[in-house]
Amino acid sequence: MSVFKAYDIRGRFGAEIDDPFAERLGSAVCRFLGARRIAVGRDVRLSAPAIAAAVARGASCEIVDIGLCTTPMLYYAVGHLGLDGGIMVTASHNPPGDIGFKLCRENARPIGEATGLREIQRLHAEPAAGGSRVAAMDVVPAYRAHLRAHLAAPPRGRIAVDCANGAVGAHFDALFGDLPMELDRLCFEPDGNFPSHEPNPLKDENVRDLVASMKGSGAELGAAFDGDGDRCMFFSRGGERVPGDLITVLLARAVLAREPGASIVYDLRSSRVVPEEIAKAGGVPVRERVGHSFIKETMKARNAALGGEVSGHYYFRDHYFADSGLLAFAKVLDLVARDGRPLDRILAPLRRTHLTGEVNFKVDDKAAMMRRLSETFRDGRQDTLDGLTIEYADWWFNARPSNTEPFLRLNLEASTSDLLEKSRAKLYGILGNPV
Repeated sequence: MSVFKAYDIRGRFGAEIDDPFAERLGSAVCRFLGARRIAVGRDVRLSAPAIAAAVARGASCEIVDIGLCTTPMLYYAVGHLGLDGGIMVTASHNPPGDIGFKLCRENARPIGEATGLREIQRLHAEPAAGGSRVAAMDVVPAYRAHLRAHLAAPPRGRIAVDCANGAVGAHFDALFGDLPMELDRLCFEPDGNFPSHEPNPLKDENVRDLVASMKGSGAELGAAFDGDGDRCMFFSRGGERVPGDLITVLLARAVLAREPGASIVYDLRSSRVVPEEIAKAGGVPVRERVGHSFIKETMKARNAALGGEVSGHYYFRDHYFADSGLLAFAKVLDLVARDGRPLDRILAPLRRTHLTGEVNFKVDDKAAMMRRLSETFRDGRQDTLDGLTIEYADWWFNARPSNTEPFLRLNLEASTSDLLEKSRAKLYGILGNPV
C-alpha cells in the first residue's frame, strides 16, 4: 500500500520512508508550489530530526526551520510569515516506528489527494533538486501571543493535562505556564518512544491515567492532546469524557455572541444537538463530510468562523481555517472561566440525547453492505454526503466505509436510551459484532 494517503503521507521509518525519500519530497513540494520560502517543522519522533533535515536538503527554495513544534504551529508559521507552504514531519498518532508528512500551501491551505498530493507523488519520482537555504526561526513567542489573545478571563482551580509525551509538552509551559491555575501534569516530557501510552486520546485506554488523576485530585477540567497537537479531547469532573461535538457547541456559542449570523461547520457524525444549538445561538449550521480537508475548504468557501469534528479537531478562521488543539484549549479555558460553573454543569443541558460514538465493523464487501442498509431502512430519509445517513424522527445513523481497511464505521443517535438499544440491536444484527 502506498505511503501517500488521502490527506497526508505516513509509513515505516527506514522500510518505507528514509532520507532519500524525504529529500525527493522536499524537492517535489517546492516544485509543485513554485515556492520561494516554505516552513519545515517536526514532532518528537526519534526519526524526525534526520527526516526534517533531509527534506531541507532536497528542497530548492529557502527553508524556514521552526524545529520541534506542533502541527498547528507549522500552520501558524506559514500563515503568519506569509510563506508559500509548509512541510510538517509527523506521523500524528501512529506507532513510534512510523514517520510521515503533513503538507500545506499558502495561508495554511491543506494539500490532500484532491488538492495536489497526487501531483506531488508524481514529482516525487524525480531526483531531488537541492540547493536550499536554511534559516532557523523561533515562532513560539508569536504563537504564544496568538493563543493568549483568546484567553482574556484567567482560569482558576485545578486542571489536568496529558501531553502524551508529544510535541505539546515541549511548549506548554512557555505558552500557558504562567496562568493562575493548579496544573496536574501528565506525560509532559517529549519522548518519541511514547512510553506512557499511544498518543491518541480518542482511545479510552490512552486516557486512563488522566481520568485517574482527575478522580484523585478533584480537577474540574482535563485535556488530552495527541502526538502532534492538532487534536484535544476534553474531560469534565470525575474524568468524564466530553464528546467533541458538544465542545463545538460551546465554542460556537462564544463565537456567535460576538458575531451573530456566522457560519459554523460541523461533521455529519455530530449529534442533532449541534445544529439545533448553533441555530438557537443565531448561527448558520453547515453540515460537512468527515475529514480536515473537507471541513477547511467548506469553512473557507463560507468564510465560516469555526469548524468542529467529533474526533477533537477544532478549526478557526482566525487560525487560517486550520485546526489547533492548543487554541481550542485556550478558548475552553476562557469560556469556563467566564461562565464560572464547572464544565459538567455547563454541558448538562446539551446531554439530552443518547449516542454510541463511532463503532467499527469488519465487512468484506462494504458496497454490498451499504446497499443492504439502504434497502433495510428505505422508509427513512437517506443521504449519501459521506457514506450513508438514514434519519427518522427520533433516531438516525451514519455508516461510512473506510478507505483503507475492511471496516464500516457506524455512528448512531436516539432520543431515548431504550430507542438507542433497540436501534443498535437491529443494526448489529445486520453488521455483526463490533471490532
